[in-house]
Amino acid sequence: MPKTRKEYNDADRKAVEKNFCAKKILVCGIGPDEYNRISACQFAKKIWEALQIVHERTTQVKQSKIDMFTTEYELFRMKDDESIQDMHTRFTSIINELHSLGEIIPKNKLMRKILSVLPSSWESKVNAITEQRICRS
Repeated sequence: MPKTRKEYNDADRKAVEKNFCAKKILVCGIGPDEYNRISACQFAKKIWEALQIVHERTTQVKQSKIDMFTTEYELFRMKDDESIQDMHTRFTSIINELHSLGEIIPKNKLMRKILSVLPSSWESKVNAITEQRICRS
């Protein structure tokens, strides 16, 4: 049987305060869709568990997302009608998703990937960048 507020001791009050603070932090960091999923949760731990299930922290979902973004990275190409800035934005988005899932791709590999997907009209610039990098090594 739960205690009434009059029966709380100092430890109970601290636990309630910590739960309140944790709930407040979690609720302030989510959007309206997630709020609807967790609004019935009374404890911060339950909110956290609900959010973990919904998001990529379950192993199976996380691995699926890693696989999907890795495939997107591997198949990445610059589109014919795409500006270099749009291509870079799209590429960065994929890399950021992988990074948020714990998959870090080394910078030199990212550089090689970008250089390899540029169209032939960029060949002279790619060669200049490649030669400059070789000279620095």
